[in-house]
Amino acid sequence: MPERDFHGRIGRTYDESEPWWPEQNRAPDDAPNVLMVVLDDTGFGHVGCFGGLIDTPNLDRLAENGLQYNNFHTTALCSPTRSCLMTGRNHHSNGMAAITEISTGFPGYNGHIPHENGFISEMLVEEGYSTLALGKWHLTPAEAMSASGPYDRWPLGRGFERFYGFLGGDTHQYTPNLVYDNHQVDPPATPEEGYHLTEDIAQRAIEFIGDTKQVDPDKPFFTYFCPGAMHAPHHVPQEWIDKYEGEFDMGWDEAREQILARQKELGVVPEDTELSPRNPDVEEWDSLSEDEQKLYARMMEVYAGFLEHTDAQIGKVLDYLEELGELDDTLVLVSVGDNGSSAEGGPSGSVDENRFFNNVPESLEENLEAIDELGGPKYFNHFPWGWAWAGNTPFRRWKRETYRGGASNPLIVSWRNGIEAKGELREQFVHAIDIVPTILETVGIEAPDEVKGYSQSPIEGTSFAYTFDEPDAPEQHTTQYYEMLGTRAIYHDGWRAVHPWPFGEPITAEALSATSLEESGWELYHVEEDFSEAHDVADQYPEKVLELAQLWWTEAGKYDVLPLDGRATQRFVELRPEPGKRRDRYVYYPGGQYVPENAAVKVLNRDHSITADLTVPTGGAEGVLLAHGSLSGGYSLYVDDGRLRYVHNYVGVEEYQVVADESLPEGEVSVRMEFETTGEARPEEGKGVPGTVRLYYGDEQVGEGEVPVTVPITTGLTAGLSCGNDALNAVSDEYRDRTPFAFTGDIARVTVDVSGETFVHDEKEMDKIMARE
Repeated sequence: MPERDFHGRIGRTYDESEPWWPEQNRAPDDAPNVLMVVLDDTGFGHVGCFGGLIDTPNLDRLAENGLQYNNFHTTALCSPTRSCLMTGRNHHSNGMAAITEISTGFPGYNGHIPHENGFISEMLVEEGYSTLALGKWHLTPAEAMSASGPYDRWPLGRGFERFYGFLGGDTHQYTPNLVYDNHQVDPPATPEEGYHLTEDIAQRAIEFIGDTKQVDPDKPFFTYFCPGAMHAPHHVPQEWIDKYEGEFDMGWDEAREQILARQKELGVVPEDTELSPRNPDVEEWDSLSEDEQKLYARMMEVYAGFLEHTDAQIGKVLDYLEELGELDDTLVLVSVGDNGSSAEGGPSGSVDENRFFNNVPESLEENLEAIDELGGPKYFNHFPWGWAWAGNTPFRRWKRETYRGGASNPLIVSWRNGIEAKGELREQFVHAIDIVPTILETVGIEAPDEVKGYSQSPIEGTSFAYTFDEPDAPEQHTTQYYEMLGTRAIYHDGWRAVHPWPFGEPITAEALSATSLEESGWELYHVEEDFSEAHDVADQYPEKVLELAQLWWTEAGKYDVLPLDGRATQRFVELRPEPGKRRDRYVYYPGGQYVPENAAVKVLNRDHSITADLTVPTGGAEGVLLAHGSLSGGYSLYVDDGRLRYVHNYVGVEEYQVVADESLPEGEVSVRMEFETTGEARPEEGKGVPGTVRLYYGDEQVGEGEVPVTVPITTGLTAGLSCGNDALNAVSDEYRDRTPFAFTGDIARVTVDVSGETFVHDEKEMDKIMARE
C-alpha cells in the first residue's frame, strides 16, 4: 500500500477526526527463519557426512537432523553460483557468466545482476523478514566496490538490512578488508590478540540475530552466512592444524580410495560408484620426493584444520539459535561449496600466491622453511591441486570446469519442525537456482511481480520442497545447461554431456562449425547409472550426444549464454566501466577509506612521483604518508626517525629502502618521491623495471638510491592503497609492529603523478583475477 494513502478521517479539529495507521508488513503465520550457509571452494568429498576425512561435527549433526542431497549442482565458479542462490535465475540470466572482473559487454556477461532479477533478500524483507548478510559477497561489479559507489548493488542495495563482511572474492583471514553496512571498518582486534575473520562473522551473526529477536521475537530472519573459508588463504590457528598432523601422509591417491570407501559406507554415493579416471595433471604421490610429500601433506593438514575451525563457527551460530529456542523453526540450507575444490595452488602449492602472479618462482627449499608457519598471518597459502582432485572424490577435475568435480557440491537441508524425515539421502537433481523457489514455497509466499518498481523476470529454478518427505518422488528439474569459461555441459533425464575446452583458448566460428561427432568434442555420461562420470559412452550413443548438444544450444539461446567465449587474457583487457576516468594525477586524503586495488592508481613499471603536502608539528612527526600493497609486495612513503623514507617491497622477498640525508623540517613542507625507470621490465622472469628513487623537501633533493628490481605485475589480490597510514597488512617490516603507523602530523593531500601507458601483463592479470572466484 502506498505510504501516502490514508484511511482515517481528517476534520477541522482532533475531536472531529479519526487517526489511522497502515498495517505493518508481517511474515505469514508460522513462517520459519531461514539460515543459508555457503562455503567456498569446498569439494564433494571434504566434509565428514559426505565421506570426507575432515571432522565436521556441526555439519554432520545438521545432516543427522535433516536431509543430504548428493545430486546438487553449482555453476563451477563462485560469483555465478552465488548469483543463482540469491535470485533463482541462471548465472547468464544474471549477467554473471563468470566474475565481474572479467565482464564483457554482453547481457549474460556484463557482471551487473539486473534489478529485474530480485534477490531472495529483497523478496523476504518486503514480507516482514529481517535480512542479514555476513561474510563474502562478491556480487557487486568490480568498478563499484570503492567508496565512490554506486551502492545499489552492495548488500544493502539488494534487500539486506545489515551487512558485515567483505565485498571481493577473497581476503586475508587475520587482517581482512572489512565492510560494515556501506562503509569500511578496521578489524576489531589484531592477529596477536587472536583475531580471525570466521570467528568474527560468527559472533556478528549472533549479535545481528539477537538484536532483532529481542525486540520482535515473532519476526523471522533470513541470514546469509558466508565465511571466506575455504578459499585461499588457508588461515587457521595452530591448534586446529596440529590435530591433523600425519593424517594425510598417505597422499592424495590413497585419500581418494579412502574417501570413496567412506562415501559408500555412509550411502552418499551408489554402491557401484567407481573412481573417475586420474587427472593427467596430477603427479602420483609415490613419485614425489620425501620433502615434497612432507610439505604437501602439511598444506592439506592446514586446509583440514581450516575446515574444522569453520565448522566450529557454524556450530556457534546453531548453538545460539538452540539457546533462543529458534533452531527448530529455522530452515537451514548449507551449500557446502559454491564450486568444486580449487586447483589454484598449482601442482606444487604456494605459500604466497602473489609470487606466482608476478612470475617469481617459489622453491621447495624456501617453502619448506615456511612449513611451521603455514596457516598463520605471514603467508597466503594454498594446497597443491592433487588435494583439490582428492577433495572432489569421486569426480574428475575441479573448479572452473563443468565436469561434476567442478559443478557438484554437497547440500544439507534441515528444518526440524517442517521436515519429518531425518538423516535421509535425496538423489533428485537439484541446482543452485532451485534454492530461491524452495525458500518461497517453504515460507509460504509467491514470487513478487515487482520489486522496488522493477517488473520481475520469471524464476528459472524449480522448488525441491517436494523431496522433503517423498524420497522417491520423480525429479522435477530435468534439464540444466552449464557453461563456464568456454567449458560446457548439459544434464537431461539422467544423462550428462560435457564439452571440455582448453582454458584460455578462443572459441572460433570455425571450431563450432564442425559437423562430425568426433570433431564436436562432446563426451557423454549416463549419470543415472554412472554417478562419478567414470565412463564416456559417446561412441556408443551418438544419437544421444547429438540430441544433448542440440539441447545445449537451445538452452544457451534461452538464457543469454551467447556469444560463447572461451578467451582468457583477451577477456581481461576488454573495455569495461571503471571507477572514474583514467588521469595523470591522483589526489588522496588522509582519514578516507581504503582504496581497493581495482580503483587505485597504477604506478608499476612507469615513471611516477608522490608528493605530500604536510604540516609537521614542533618536535617532528612520524608515520605513513601513502602505502600501496601488503606484506606480499608494494611500496610505502613514510617518515621514521625524523626522516623521509621510501620502501619498495619486492613480492615479500626483499625490501629496498631509500632514506633522506636530512631531518624533515617542522612547519608546512611539501615532500616528494620521484621514481625514474632505468631499464626494461622482464615480467616473464618475475622482474619489474629497475629505477632510481630521489627524495625532496620542497625543491631540494635530500636523498637518492637505486631499486634494482620492482614488483612486475601486481601488488596482490588483497592489496589496496591508504593515505595517512598503512591500513591492514603493512608493506614494510620496518614498521609492521607499529601498524597502522598513522602519520602524527597533518596531511593536506598526497598527489601521485603518473605518465606513460599503464603496464598490463595480460596472462598474469587473468591468473590474478580468476583466483578471486
